[in-house]
Amino acid sequence: MLQAHHSGNGSEKTPVQKAGWKYSIGVRVIIFICLGVLFYFGMSGSVLPEKFDIEVGHKSEKDIVSPKQIEDKKATLKAQEEAVEAISPIYPIVSIRQEKLIDDIFSRIEDINKDDLISFSEKVDLFRRVIPQMFEDHVSKFVRDSRNNDTYSATLLDEIAKRVSEQAYQIPEETYIKIARLTPEDVQEMRPVGREIVGKLMSDSVLDASGARTKVAEHVNASSLSKRSSREVVQELVRLSITPNKFFDAEATQLAKDEAREKTPVVYIKQGDVIVKRGQVITQETYDLLKANDLLKTEVNLWPQFGLLVLSLLFTFAIYMYIRQNSLHRFKYNNTQLLMLALIFGIEIVLYTIVAAAQSATVHYVGFLAPAALGVILVTLLLDVSAAYVSAIVLSLAGSIILNRQQDILFDFNYGLLSLVVSFAAIFALSRASQRSTIIKSCMMVCIFGAGSVFVLSILQDGLMTSRETLFAAGFAFASGLVTAVLVLGLMPFFEATFGILSALKLVELSSPNQPLLRKLLTETPGTYHHSVMVGNLAEQAAEAIGANGLLCRVGAFYHDIGKTKRPSYFIENQTNMDNPHDFIDPDLSASIITAHARDGAEMLKEYKIPKPIRDIAEQHHGTSFLKFFYFKALKLAEQEGVEPSFTEDDFRYPGPKAQSKEAAIVGIADSVEAAVRSLRHPTVDQIESMIQKIIRDKLEDNQFNECDLTMRELDSIAHSLKETVMGIFHSRIEYPDMVKDKASKPQGIQEPKPSQQGTAQSKSQDNVYSVSSSAPSEASDISEKKDSNSKE
Repeated sequence: MLQAHHSGNGSEKTPVQKAGWKYSIGVRVIIFICLGVLFYFGMSGSVLPEKFDIEVGHKSEKDIVSPKQIEDKKATLKAQEEAVEAISPIYPIVSIRQEKLIDDIFSRIEDINKDDLISFSEKVDLFRRVIPQMFEDHVSKFVRDSRNNDTYSATLLDEIAKRVSEQAYQIPEETYIKIARLTPEDVQEMRPVGREIVGKLMSDSVLDASGARTKVAEHVNASSLSKRSSREVVQELVRLSITPNKFFDAEATQLAKDEAREKTPVVYIKQGDVIVKRGQVITQETYDLLKANDLLKTEVNLWPQFGLLVLSLLFTFAIYMYIRQNSLHRFKYNNTQLLMLALIFGIEIVLYTIVAAAQSATVHYVGFLAPAALGVILVTLLLDVSAAYVSAIVLSLAGSIILNRQQDILFDFNYGLLSLVVSFAAIFALSRASQRSTIIKSCMMVCIFGAGSVFVLSILQDGLMTSRETLFAAGFAFASGLVTAVLVLGLMPFFEATFGILSALKLVELSSPNQPLLRKLLTETPGTYHHSVMVGNLAEQAAEAIGANGLLCRVGAFYHDIGKTKRPSYFIENQTNMDNPHDFIDPDLSASIITAHARDGAEMLKEYKIPKPIRDIAEQHHGTSFLKFFYFKALKLAEQEGVEPSFTEDDFRYPGPKAQSKEAAIVGIADSVEAAVRSLRHPTVDQIESMIQKIIRDKLEDNQFNECDLTMRELDSIAHSLKETVMGIFHSRIEYPDMVKDKASKPQGIQEPKPSQQGTAQSKSQDNVYSVSSSAPSEASDISEKKDSNSKE
């Protein structure tokens, strides 16, 4: 384990506070405020309707279009009245059992006529009283029984009693005399005839009894009765028994009218319909309509604005909390990343608003054309996958509000679900994006999942859309994926150039050997090219071990020594069959040439428009490392010449700056480790492990990590990863302890110098392995005087 020798590199080390707007807390607050304002105004068009300044009696200066579906109360009231007028009065048919009444009357007549104790005149008087009373009692009993049984409503029974009483039949006086003369045989003959005629006449609806009574004579004459007196009596008794059976039910009629009024659909002014045309005079009715729907500027209702403000703050707070909990310091503390995220959100919301403006009540499915996955694709490619998931949720909610055309709800489930599905599909498809073609593939996934989601929504909400509308909506959702592909491919270069962002796709492109600078490195300095590739392998694995950008480390390592192409012969890996030029020049000049390659590389990368993160790695991978070998060589020359040294250690250091990012520091460590391992003839596992720890500890003590956010735990992980990778790369050369325990004739792993080199090679080899600076192992090997085959691998 590495031991901390510097208080600034604790296990809980926080990022170094840097100056400039990119790291300003004030700027960060402003960006969050702008993000909240963006949400507020982006959603206000769907949540807050436009208000108008009009007065009764004045002409409207413009068309007033309904921003939502508005109830037209006047038209609704008119429709209700028409529905009520269309309801006819209800006349139910109620039978009061007239057949039983006439049967009872005949029975009573038979009983009275059989009584010999009653005189004829008494019988006549008795019939005059009894028969009308029987009629009244029969009707009263029916009404009373119906009230008790709740068969009919009270108002209907009152109407029955009233109508029957009003249309009651008065039997002529002479009929009672004829009734008193009837024999039992006459009664028996008359009874079935009377019942049959009453049954026939009462089987039809009878509103006015007088009309039915006019038909009695015809039925009686057609009967089997032969006696004139019998026919006359039956005719009168039947007329008495006939009553109305169709009565006006006021209560049922009123209930039917109320039901018709309630069932009358509300008349709406549809969204987009013109309420008031330009130049039209504002009537009181129109003014009241606009006022009732909160469309006048005179009506101030702050609750919708307050609610929208709170919702916008919640969206902004969700993003803030995600960034606060994010483990990536480059995203957590760099305002550039936050500004780019806000810009992506702004583009997405503007596109939502444009599509929403094209919607109408008849073609509401145009909303499916909105490129819902655009924002999350850009966030995935340019920022972070976890940020893309958060963005997908927030943008889906915002889109379901902006595209919503249903005024009774805030969020439109259809657009929200579709946006979420296509966004997640795009993220999954881009999880390992390495080529531009991956964007096309992900957008095709958006097309497929978008169209499929529309069909599923149509099936689940049967009746929501017709078959024709479903096909159009699915077509728009499919086209949304194509629009997304065009916009992503068009916007990616803009973001990469404006914000200096290196996406994975751009990094893969820059790693191609066909890149001009890499081709130059390969053809002019093949040794440096091989060294850079090896450093890239080491740095990538180390970066991924601590969650840093491994691909950036690999590509940055490819370019980190590009400055050596200006003076390739001054670096050992490029010295083939030639003398080392450093043997013939002053050490201060050698130091200047060696240290210049970092600055030269950064300038060359800038000239070729290579993104800044890679330029930073090339410029910072040595930091302010100390060129120990040339410093002591200069001291020795001064001592030989007997003069006081006119230089200091600072004259033999790289100009810096020190590593500002984890990636730059990792490339610097990997650079030193690769050069040190290359200097070993027969490395062992223990030598490699101790050498890696020594290199990292020396850099730590030399304060080379003070300006980046590497922690001690991460440095331990880097050391372990480098050891494993080195053992994998140089496996055939590594000797294990049991292979070297008998080799005590010379120091393990240290290349034995040639006698002709007068001892200098030994000091330089020591410098390779144990240099205090992060660059000394690499540069010491670069200028080493060893020329045997082992030292030039």
